Amino acid sequence: MEGKRQIEGVEVRVVPHGSPEYLAAVELRKRILRRPLGLDLTAEDLAAESGQTHIVALHQDRVIGCLVMVPQNCSVVKMRQVAVEPDLQGKGIGNAMVAASEEWAQLANYTLIELNARETAVKFYLGLGYTIVGEPFEEVTIPHRKMIKEIGGF
Repeated sequence: MEGKRQIEGVEVRVVPHGSPEYLAAVELRKRILRRPLGLDLTAEDLAAESGQTHIVALHQDRVIGCLVMVPQNCSVVKMRQVAVEPDLQGKGIGNAMVAASEEWAQLANYTLIELNARETAVKFYLGLGYTIVGEPFEEVTIPHRKMIKEIGGF
């Protein structure tokens, strides 16, 4: 991702693994995505994220959204752990983070983004040009759909 993206007082950017912003994003992910399902993130889970790209949305230095990009091979990257503060959902923060992740992926020469969307998020990703692939499946105890989007170069 080149530079920083400003949208209505929200800054979206890549942050280093282990940084204060990364740790705040981990707490956001735990609170929004994991604990409601009776799950947590272990030290091993977090150590394994060192080679992944972490994108956050910040407002007044507070992490209000996050997502993680995981290389699958030289052309495919997987988007995972997308979260936005519940009281700020529907305000374009998720859109901005996905747009920033797509820009980052293009600059890193990926040509396809894949993700496993919770059933409740499928409409969001369809609106951003992602396509459903395959049948519904269960992941982390809830229904998901695999989705993909081809991204072109500049």
